[in-house]
Amino acid sequence: MLVNRAYVPPELVGDEEADAWPWSVPCVKELLADGIVFDAPVTFLVGENGSGKSTVVEAIAEGFGLDAQGGRAGRKYGNNRPKTALGECVRLDLTSRGARMMTGPRAKKKGFFLRAETAFGLMENVWGLPGYWEENTSEMSHGEGFLAVFEAMFRQPGLYVMDEPEAALSFASCLRLVSLMHRLGQSGAQVVCATHSPILASTPGARILEVGEHGIQPVEWRDLLLVDHWGRYLSDPEAYLRHLIPADERG
Repeated sequence: MLVNRAYVPPELVGDEEADAWPWSVPCVKELLADGIVFDAPVTFLVGENGSGKSTVVEAIAEGFGLDAQGGRAGRKYGNNRPKTALGECVRLDLTSRGARMMTGPRAKKKGFFLRAETAFGLMENVWGLPGYWEENTSEMSHGEGFLAVFEAMFRQPGLYVMDEPEAALSFASCLRLVSLMHRLGQSGAQVVCATHSPILASTPGARILEVGEHGIQPVEWRDLLLVDHWGRYLSDPEAYLRHLIPADERG
């Protein structure tokens, strides 16, 4: 473990800002209160589109010194993109090992931020550079490219932040990522992942935080709304489709 808690000191957010985005998002408001406590090596944030889970994981990545566009810790190649509003204010309570990594030389910083929406551009720009992977991922399928990145970059104890990595992955590839995340957790690394995937969220020993209008609350995998909906849909698609598509169009 490298990070014990992520939070925002309330004094950094003025009264005039408190009702504006991103501070108006319920899960971000919780960062201004108790913050998010990390008590397991692998943590998932699960919630609907617009719930704020991606905003939160992006800020955690920035708080650890990872580029919000994606990339590895201690990188030599990067850009001058400014931090997000939340990333500027978020603070991390680090473990002793995390503190040593953050204050040590750049080469000692280990970790990676992968976000689905920018991953393909990143992969095309950095493959073959020192510290990255050798394969030309543009010659692979999207899923194969993602797996090449995971296998090359998610190796050593560090902080690995992911935003919806399942976007390009098949069922079998999701299972490979589950295995990889579990191994990372066992090795002393830490994973924080925003996801819509019930497969990824089933990673053994993971902490699951459900994000929504209620803010952030811990939940067991079997009690996730996401798992309930997928189970019901796969058992009886008609129960959902009849509300979306007229009967005479469903064949």
